[in-house]
Amino acid sequence: MTTALVTGATAGIGAEFARQLAARGDDLVLVARNRGRLEQTATELRERYGVRVEVLDADLADRDALARVAARLSEQDEPIDTLVSNAGFGYPAKLADPNTEPHEGALDVMATAVLVLGNTAAAAMRARGRGRIITVASLAAWITQGSYSAVKSFAKLYSEALAVELRGTGVTATALCPGWVRTEFHERAAIDAGGIPAWVWVDAERCVRECLTHADAGKAISLPTKRWKLAAFALQHLPRGAVRAISGAVDRVRH
Repeated sequence: MTTALVTGATAGIGAEFARQLAARGDDLVLVARNRGRLEQTATELRERYGVRVEVLDADLADRDALARVAARLSEQDEPIDTLVSNAGFGYPAKLADPNTEPHEGALDVMATAVLVLGNTAAAAMRARGRGRIITVASLAAWITQGSYSAVKSFAKLYSEALAVELRGTGVTATALCPGWVRTEFHERAAIDAGGIPAWVWVDAERCVRECLTHADAGKAISLPTKRWKLAAFALQHLPRGAVRAISGAVDRVRH
């Protein structure tokens, strides 16, 4: 029996990871801020899949709470075999806004927490000679859309660098880089995505299913669907001026 720890596990992509991992027979440790939603999600997963589910309420922007999650990852008596660093949020704050709090919060949750939990999991898993670390980055890492792109670029590159460092240890690191996924993410972030064409969107179920297949194969980057692979390839090879122009156009459409 294996155990997976999922952050941001009560909604969107994180909740879908929890469901699909439970369906595979993995026991779970669910991490999120809202204790009530955690307990509800845990009950549903226990009843549906018959797996053991722990809950750990933690705001990953808080260093003490982050340390508690890291301590759970370090446990050798009840080891974590898969870490899914998914916790995150969107925010419409502009880079030129003198209030930097939204950006600082994003760095705490989607960069610092990714680093702390990833490093902790890597050390514990490497000692056992097995494990998987999945980090939810974004296709936004290829464009220049506010600090969200910068933060997700860190997540993507960190995961890739970790994959290099862990090569040959039995531990893998995979960065999931989704584009537009049908979840409550944009609504909660107060981002108007009504102008995004319907064909661009992908269901969370497919996104997670393909990511787990890629992680099983030890791939460093997971780009589910051909459309996202093509988008990433194009953005990687276009002149940076063209990428900035595309980023500005996307920013205007989503607002």
